[in-house]
Amino acid sequence: MSARPQLGITAAANSAALFLTYNQSSAEGALASVLNVLRQIPALEAEYRTQYPDADFHAVAAIGSGYWDRLSAHKRPAELAPFPALENGENVAPFTPVDLLFHIRSERKDLNFQFATALSSQLGDAVELVEEVEGFRYLDSRDLTGFVDGTENPEGEHRMDVAVVGDEDRSFYGGSYIHIQRYVHNMAHWNRLQVKAQEDIMGRTKAENIEYAGADKALTAHTKRTSLKDSSGNSVEILRHSMPYGDMQACGLLFASYCRNNQNFRLMLESMVSGDGEGHTDHLLKYTRAVTGAAFFAPSVEGLAELGS
Repeated sequence: MSARPQLGITAAANSAALFLTYNQSSAEGALASVLNVLRQIPALEAEYRTQYPDADFHAVAAIGSGYWDRLSAHKRPAELAPFPALENGENVAPFTPVDLLFHIRSERKDLNFQFATALSSQLGDAVELVEEVEGFRYLDSRDLTGFVDGTENPEGEHRMDVAVVGDEDRSFYGGSYIHIQRYVHNMAHWNRLQVKAQEDIMGRTKAENIEYAGADKALTAHTKRTSLKDSSGNSVEILRHSMPYGDMQACGLLFASYCRNNQNFRLMLESMVSGDGEGHTDHLLKYTRAVTGAAFFAPSVEGLAELGS
C-alpha cells in the first residue's frame, strides 16, 4: 500500500505539545472550511519541518468518532466508535465528544504556538475551540506523580506495528485510532503518601523506575491493571503520547493513546476502571480523575487529501 501515516503518529516524544480540540460551528460554509484545512495539514507541517529542521516539529490531525460521517459519508474506519465511557463507583471515564483534534508538538514551545495560531486563523469561525491543553516534558519524562511515564511504549519499527492500521483495513491503511483523556491529579492527597506506598500503587520503584516482579505486584497496582495479554498470550499494546500539564490551580496528565485498533485502549481502560470482576481496580484512580474522554481517527496523508470526496 502507498498510503503514508502522518509523521507525528510514530515519531519520538517531544518536550512540548499542544492538544487542541474543536467542534464545527454552524457558520455558513463551515464544513468546507474544515475540509480545506484538514487537507493542508501535511503540507503545513512539512513547511515547518523544512524551515525549522532542529525543532522536530509534528502536527497530527484527527477526526472525532461522531463527526467522521460528515466529512466522509461513503466509508468509515472499521473500528471507529465513540469513546467507551465507564463508571464504577468513584472510578469514572467520561465521554466528552468533540469533532476535531490537532496534536501539535516539537522541541520549541514558540513554534507550537505559532502553528496553532495560524491554524486557528485558517479555521476562523468554522469551528469553536473546546479545549486547549499545553503539555510539557517533566524532568526525565516523568508524570507529575514523580514516576517515569510511558515505560512500556514500543520502540523502533515496532511503533508502526502497534500504532498504524495495516492490511486488516486496507481502505484506511496508514491511519491510527486515537483516544485522549485529561486527568486531574490530586497532588496534595498523593504527596501525603510515603514513597513505598506510592510505589506499591504504581507497581514500580519511583527513583530507579524498576518494575516490580509479577508476584510482588498487588492486583490493584497500575502496572498490573494495564499490562494485559490477549487470548493468544500476546501483549496488549498502545503507543502513548501523553504529556503532563498544569498551572497553580490544576495539574495532571493529558493521556493520549495511538493504536492500530480501538480494542487495546478499551481493554486497558476497562481493566483500570471496572477491574477484573473480583473488585480489583486501579488504585491510582484514587489520586487522579479523568474529566474528559474522546475517540478519533487520524487518516493517512492521502486519506486527509481524500476527505469530502
